Amino acid sequence: MAFNAEHIKWFRDSSPYIDAHRGRTFVISLASEALDSQNIGNIISDVALLNSLGVRIVLTYSADAQVKAALSAAGIECPSHNGQLIITPQAMPVATGAVGAVTADLCARLSSSAPDSPAERREISAVSGNFLKAKPIGIVDGLDHQHTGAVRKVNARAIHHLLDADAIVLIPAMGFSPSGEVFLLDPLASAREAACSLSADKLIFLSSVPGLSNADGNLISEIDLSDTSRAELAADSPGIALLEHCKSACNRGVARCHIISYGTDGAILEELFTRDGCGTQIIGHSYEQIRPASLDDVPGILKLIEPLEASGALVKRSRELLESEIDHFTVIERDGLLISCAALYLYGDHGELACVVTHPDYRKSDRGDRLLEVIEKKARQLGLTRLFVLTTQSAHWFSERGFAHTSIESLPEARQAYYNYQRNSRVLSKAL
Repeated sequence: MAFNAEHIKWFRDSSPYIDAHRGRTFVISLASEALDSQNIGNIISDVALLNSLGVRIVLTYSADAQVKAALSAAGIECPSHNGQLIITPQAMPVATGAVGAVTADLCARLSSSAPDSPAERREISAVSGNFLKAKPIGIVDGLDHQHTGAVRKVNARAIHHLLDADAIVLIPAMGFSPSGEVFLLDPLASAREAACSLSADKLIFLSSVPGLSNADGNLISEIDLSDTSRAELAADSPGIALLEHCKSACNRGVARCHIISYGTDGAILEELFTRDGCGTQIIGHSYEQIRPASLDDVPGILKLIEPLEASGALVKRSRELLESEIDHFTVIERDGLLISCAALYLYGDHGELACVVTHPDYRKSDRGDRLLEVIEKKARQLGLTRLFVLTTQSAHWFSERGFAHTSIESLPEARQAYYNYQRNSRVLSKAL
């Protein structure tokens, strides 16, 4: 057995994501604090790795902390409003210098972070420019925001041209007006507008928090924006301000948004290349769905049930039999992987629940309960009055969910006719 078996398993499990992400456009937003964090070198290395795997990367970033530090060093005070720095004409040269220094540093880091290939070192092109057209915010609450602006338009065509050339596009939170003025912009809004204009597949916020938390302080791995349960978020969650940006992006065509911590080494890789990730994923519809099975699911179901067939917990089903009975099956799919399945067979006004299986990695979750709920609902819609199950090893699980032990004689005659006495399965039944 290999000494690095865990690493090998992770690499194999990540292979579907490597293929799925190739050619996709990701907008990654870096908080200004991330630029000064100890983990910035690893973040840039991971961005370079994504680029080498064929991901089209747009890196947006805030330089607010660096701008404030530069203004302080220059003895220039700037007011703020609603947490946004108001840049005066006197402060603008200092601010542009700070942003330029951050951009140069990122270019240098990317140049030195290209993964080595067996033949030669791979070169990474990092390009910045006037991709954001800006407009002044103007006067708000009686305060003239001067050189603090908002995104007016994103030059998506130029960005796509550079992405097609395999470049990483760098976009600071700074925009330019047709009249030649420079404006400092809201970094979160800049990232959102860039992602929406590019119809990006993902918008990833690398923030100071690992994701969004519920009222109990537990990290929420996924938020379905169509689900009212998102109201259970903690009102004072530090990352909750990002949710509105994510909601807007998803509603305007961005497939998925992610909130992860810049302080966690490998957070980008774990979020993108594992099923459960490490932060909060925000989407318009759930990436884990319960649905009727199709013929395309046969290989996945066979792989799911094979270990239980080998242990004797399930009766072995051939591919041919499964294909002929596929209409009886319901499955749970998570990011292209079948993680649970069950079948419903009809006998008059009775139904048999069979082949209830959940992937080992998800057996301590509620997938089985959710699948049972869907099967019971389907049975009621079909006019069934009772559901029964035959099991050799899971009687307790069904008993805890309202099934009661009963006799073989209580089974419909058609099912009694091929009861396998050698397996000696227990019979449990539940009224619907």
